[in-house]
Amino acid sequence: MKKLKLVYIISDIDKALAFEWIATHIDKDKFELSFIILNPYVSVLEHFLGAHDIKCTSIKCSGKKDWFLAWTKILTYLIKNKPDIVHCHLLQANILGLTAARFASIPKRIYTRHHSDFHFRYFPKGVKWDKLANALSTKIIAPSLGVKQILTDREHVKASKISIVNHGFDLDYFKNVPKDVQFAIKEKYNKRNQAPVIGVTSRFTELKGIQYIIPAFQKLLSHYPDALLLLFNARGDYEVNIQNLLQHLPVNSYQCVVFESELAAVYTLFDVFVQVSTDTHIEAFGQTYIEALAAGVPSVFTLSGIAPDFIRDRENAIVVPFEDSDSIYNGIEELLLNHELRSKIIEEGRKSIEKRFSLQEMIAQLTKVYIQ
Repeated sequence: MKKLKLVYIISDIDKALAFEWIATHIDKDKFELSFIILNPYVSVLEHFLGAHDIKCTSIKCSGKKDWFLAWTKILTYLIKNKPDIVHCHLLQANILGLTAARFASIPKRIYTRHHSDFHFRYFPKGVKWDKLANALSTKIIAPSLGVKQILTDREHVKASKISIVNHGFDLDYFKNVPKDVQFAIKEKYNKRNQAPVIGVTSRFTELKGIQYIIPAFQKLLSHYPDALLLLFNARGDYEVNIQNLLQHLPVNSYQCVVFESELAAVYTLFDVFVQVSTDTHIEAFGQTYIEALAAGVPSVFTLSGIAPDFIRDRENAIVVPFEDSDSIYNGIEELLLNHELRSKIIEEGRKSIEKRFSLQEMIAQLTKVYIQ
């Protein structure tokens, strides 16, 4: 069987485990995979691809001023290499990659919708770019049922054009963190052995709901004065508001960490993980739901993104209402005190993701989309 030429066009990405996993695990007997990366700088992903001898073309793109030249380079690449499939990820890649692929008469033009109703909610002018991507693509990949609903109900895309493919994970990466790596990460962020440790890995934006976690943690401190709140990925447009709330906490009771490359090891620090986005459609998927369960960390969740598709209250997580600090506190406290429930949630959490969100399952579903 002749290999299909598959080109991933990705924009505004630095380090991305998902693309590293796809690049190394996709069936090389079926696909000849290459990448086009649109970025203002050389990314960690590009270094990874180079180190693994995977074809990667870097095109500088830092905004609309670079679009025409970037688009021309993409078009030239596609005409020269004649891929069978182009798969685009994220806004600039969708706009430039799908238009260039259409001009180059690429037969299969796919994009993954990595956001839900974000443009409707915050940037209405961006809806036109989403609709352009919908029109130019021959297939759209939705990572969750919620994203499919936005596409069909609000953007009037035919359901037959959409395939739901859940994000997949190397689950062993989260299950089997080497002891020396665990020790190093603990020395880095919890040298004083504070406990319990409450973990968050959300950007500092209003929609992630961190402003409701901090009052819950403040209440927890009255019962657990040595508790520690670890906030990873701590940057974003709501940072000033969050820092103002953190000022009410004792200085040694929290840490803000902008970036940590040892993602799996981070979860080994947590006694309880909290992810409480403020609306059903805020998350297109929500990778942290899967990461926490894979790592065996009992969690407090709101139902956003992929969570409504498989999270069940008191079975594989504690589910709380949106924007409710008291419920977040109650959920954390119950996971700390009710050891039977805690053990059940850890076990059922891992079981609930084993097949559905495995890397192998995602690769199999993507392969079906590519060869249809």
